[in-house]
Amino acid sequence: MLPEQRDAAYLWDILQAAQEITHFVENMIFYEFENNKMARYAVERQLLVIGEAANHISESFKTEHSHIPWKSIIAQRNILAHEYGEILVERIWVVATEKIPELISDIAPLVPTPPQE
Repeated sequence: MLPEQRDAAYLWDILQAAQEITHFVENMIFYEFENNKMARYAVERQLLVIGEAANHISESFKTEHSHIPWKSIIAQRNILAHEYGEILVERIWVVATEKIPELISDIAPLVPTPPQE
């Protein structure tokens, strides 16, 4: 697979996971999120997917699209995966409700559309 094709696949993964997060927290307030383990775990899982996919995006693509906070996205994944005792629900909420919509806006135009038959 060519690097451009790999990047496109990972971008699609990022976009899909981000849209899932948006769906999970839709119409929810922080108190509900804080007290809903299933929603929290679902959001955290999709953040892991986003971080893992971002980690596999080619360096040339990351450089070309440096306005996207790749290092922060990957760092968030590493915290979730390795320092789960340090996870702050408030931080996950802010990421889910503020940063993820921004990420969708940044990533959506970069995801190639499949060719029409």
